[in-house]
Amino acid sequence: MTGHGAVSYSTEVGRATVELRAVNRKQAEIAVTLPGELAGLEERVRGTVSPMVARGRCDVRIQWEGITPVTSSRVNRAVAQAFAQEFAALASELNLTATLTLELLARCPGVIQSDPVRAEVSAIWPVVEEALKQALAVFVRSREREGSHLAMDLTERIGLLRTSTGRLANWAPTVAKRFREQLLQRIRAAGIENISADDERVIREVVFFADRSDIAEELTRLESHYIQFEDCSAATEPVGRKLDFLAQEMNREINTIGSKANDATISAEVVVMKTELERFREQAQNVE
Repeated sequence: MTGHGAVSYSTEVGRATVELRAVNRKQAEIAVTLPGELAGLEERVRGTVSPMVARGRCDVRIQWEGITPVTSSRVNRAVAQAFAQEFAALASELNLTATLTLELLARCPGVIQSDPVRAEVSAIWPVVEEALKQALAVFVRSREREGSHLAMDLTERIGLLRTSTGRLANWAPTVAKRFREQLLQRIRAAGIENISADDERVIREVVFFADRSDIAEELTRLESHYIQFEDCSAATEPVGRKLDFLAQEMNREINTIGSKANDATISAEVVVMKTELERFREQAQNVE
């Protein structure tokens, strides 16, 4: 399932911006992009996102902006000594007696150096974690909206399959009767006399045909799969893989019906069912 969520969250430590994007994929895959200074947080990020993504590729991008860092100052002794030596040499050349003071040295560039103090990753993680949780909430809501649309479409496909199954159930019992009538017509057309509908040979042929073309078991299993779909629709946990399995099982039953069909009406209905099932299968692959 596709989804998107983006949130920025700030504290006195800094600001974390988290963006999640998901695209459809059969298996679950999480890709995390972090700034170098936060590389150590990748496993924590994965651990937070993984329970929320059972299927699809989810890209997690995190940006970090630290607040103006606290600095510590130190004296660069080598630079101070170099300035002192240059000043002393200059005073000697110019016959000056001015005294070099620490105040003057401190004003020289590079003598007093300020080193930025980066926030520890342990202090940054709570900010990132909060931004991540908020972005996940937005992300999940967007996927739920898509899920509701998918559920309606899948329910419509199952409804059409159910209608076709009902038509087959009504039509199937008439197939053997019409086969017997066609068989008798062919016998009469061949000029064979003294064979009636009650003839043992006709009855045996009709029974064999009826047994070979009986699709009642397949229709019953299809109805069972439709009920399982209803259970999936009411479930709160991820059901995408179960829907994939149901699509495979329904396809197996429909193929069996098609192979047994010695009837043009049943064959035409099987084509309709395969078309709807393929649409169902494609949508089911987008379900979490």
